[in-house]
Amino acid sequence: MKEKIEKLREEMNQKLENVETLQELNDIKIMYLGKKGPIVELMNYMKELSVDEKKVFGKLINDLKTEMKNRIESLCIQLEMETLNQKLEQEQVDITLPATKIRIGSPNILEKLIEEVEEVFLSMGYDVVDGPEIEEDKYNFEMLNIPKGHPARDAQDTFYIEGEEILLRSQTSPVQVRTMLKGGGKTPIRMICPGKTYRRDDDDATHSHQFMQIEGLVVDHDISLSDLKGTIDVIVKKLFGSSIETRFRPSYYQFTEPSVEVDISCFNCKQDGCNICKHTGWITIAGAGIVHPNVLKMSGYDPKQWSGFAFGFGAERMAMLKYDIKDLRVFYNTDLRESNTFDRREDFLND
Repeated sequence: MKEKIEKLREEMNQKLENVETLQELNDIKIMYLGKKGPIVELMNYMKELSVDEKKVFGKLINDLKTEMKNRIESLCIQLEMETLNQKLEQEQVDITLPATKIRIGSPNILEKLIEEVEEVFLSMGYDVVDGPEIEEDKYNFEMLNIPKGHPARDAQDTFYIEGEEILLRSQTSPVQVRTMLKGGGKTPIRMICPGKTYRRDDDDATHSHQFMQIEGLVVDHDISLSDLKGTIDVIVKKLFGSSIETRFRPSYYQFTEPSVEVDISCFNCKQDGCNICKHTGWITIAGAGIVHPNVLKMSGYDPKQWSGFAFGFGAERMAMLKYDIKDLRVFYNTDLRESNTFDRREDFLND
């Protein structure tokens, strides 16, 4: 038995001395240490030995097995290093070649626009306020001077969840109402509330059942339309350039009186007329007005002492104008080709 072990050791050592590749080493490992190898056969043969013989020969076999494993592992490391060195000698790397450009993630273009708007208003002392997207009819309509049965409710075409009391908000104006209620009729308010809104609509290049609104509200003493126009003028010049002019046109909303449409001079054609401004020289971007006395009263503010203005515009529309985007749906898909286009536009505008 001892002679078989020694003979097997010599045989294995001789083969290992002649190994030149990792594949040859792996073949030897399988041949001698595998389940059908000679070492396993020796261990099976020990069943026929006495207890004393098992102690002696068991140790010899285990020593042989351990010795071979260690030597094979050592040779494996050595051969791997030799292989690597050969590759390094044969393969040359030109370190002067330009590196591969790795794409990195970036915020959605709507997120960029909203953050830019928030930054401007924060610098003017406004608060950025959020509210629930699942809203009560009371806040979404009634306290905004839109009672049940009012035609404006049909125009909103709302997503109702439970009867006619719980719904997906059709505007971010409920956040304004909740903020005024917290003010208790005694605290001045300066806030904006960007967020998602929902209306029943067919999705196409210019419409969506889900869109982002950015609304603002100021409540204080002696607030007038001139304060509103000055505020709108600041944000417009920040987004579209210092040469942009602002104008108001009379309009009608249930929660403001008087109400206005906000137009800006076309930044593309400088009012000469183009497709963006429909050859009028002006682009409509928002609705606004002086907060209706009924809205102030329902929210706890005495309209004889307090006044305010409110405005709202769609983030998607502003982004489409600023970045010359033709289809609203690209804001919500995951096409990296469109994302890359946004990045290039942003770099161009920053330059």
